[in-house]
Amino acid sequence: MPELPEVERAARLMRELAEGKVLEEVETTEDTIVFAGTTHEAFRSELLGRTIESVGRYGKVFYLLLSGQGKMPVLHFGMTGMLQVRGVAPLHYREAPRKAANTWPPRFMKFILHLRSPDVVPNTAANTQIAFLDARRLGRIRLCLSPLTEPPISAMGFDPILSMPELDDFRKGILKRTCPIKALLLDQSFSAGVGNWVADEILYHARVHPEQRCHTLSEEQISALHLQTSEVCRIAVEANADDSKFPIDWLFKHRWGKGKRKSAETEGKPLELPNGDNATIKWVTVGGRTSAFVAELQTLSTTGVGTPESEESDLTPLSGDEEELNTRPTERKEKEGIPISSLMRFITLQSMLKYDTLRYVTTSTKRQERYVTQDRRFQ
Repeated sequence: MPELPEVERAARLMRELAEGKVLEEVETTEDTIVFAGTTHEAFRSELLGRTIESVGRYGKVFYLLLSGQGKMPVLHFGMTGMLQVRGVAPLHYREAPRKAANTWPPRFMKFILHLRSPDVVPNTAANTQIAFLDARRLGRIRLCLSPLTEPPISAMGFDPILSMPELDDFRKGILKRTCPIKALLLDQSFSAGVGNWVADEILYHARVHPEQRCHTLSEEQISALHLQTSEVCRIAVEANADDSKFPIDWLFKHRWGKGKRKSAETEGKPLELPNGDNATIKWVTVGGRTSAFVAELQTLSTTGVGTPESEESDLTPLSGDEEELNTRPTERKEKEGIPISSLMRFITLQSMLKYDTLRYVTTSTKRQERYVTQDRRFQ
């Protein structure tokens, strides 16, 4: 999934190519899922003829501020969304397939913006074309009057680049929760823009285990998390989300394919510990996501600051239909009642009995009809 650095890269591209340009034409494709709260026709009608004055980003969302009265496009990539410029190699997320730039319009296109410089006479020169693609249809295209004060952005937490909180506020936000720290980092109502690999990188450099409960974190760990949340995002953004420019000692270089895919930048060498020994990378599922961590440096501790500062044991999930906006940190608590395994066996048995009963009734009915037919033939 494109995270804060990748979305910032897309926003930069839009700033370079689109700011100050007139939307001479807008091509759209009908998609009742990706176009959220609007239609592709309404989207085209709202944008056509207006000028892109500026491009903004908050968390994993970026938006266009347009001239005149009306609504503004607010865009979210989902899992596989991306921008593609006609005649230019497509932007990609990690190892996504790079299709030839000559293929136009590109597959999975939701809209194409035709951009013209304001000093150029309409329809007299080739214009810049930028397409929004989404193969898995988990992205969202919205129209908002005020992007920063309406959902989804209004429901998000701090942005590590734009609005990183002070250490004291950061500490209070962590200690009042009891969920695993990895689940909290993934929740967009806490830290907007932090996704799976960014969260793992933050935890690795802070030397915190992904399953460590928030209210048990020490003051030293919280300070390290505060620093690394800002630093990891800053370094990735300064590299323009180009993973070949990420530091060689980042976990990112070694985490993919559960360590089986070797990065060209590392020349196949394993991640090293500070003492020069090879690091042991392990994986665990936290908050519904696979988490990579270094066993020697990120140990799970039962001691920490103490009890939560409030009775709040979990996060309030954000409204919205994006996958990460619905991420809710889960507690590993035993539920009272029938064990899941027994319940599943019961449901399976019930289904089998219903099937056998239906088959018996159907067979009996057909047999009876056959007998009736035979009786009529002999009458």
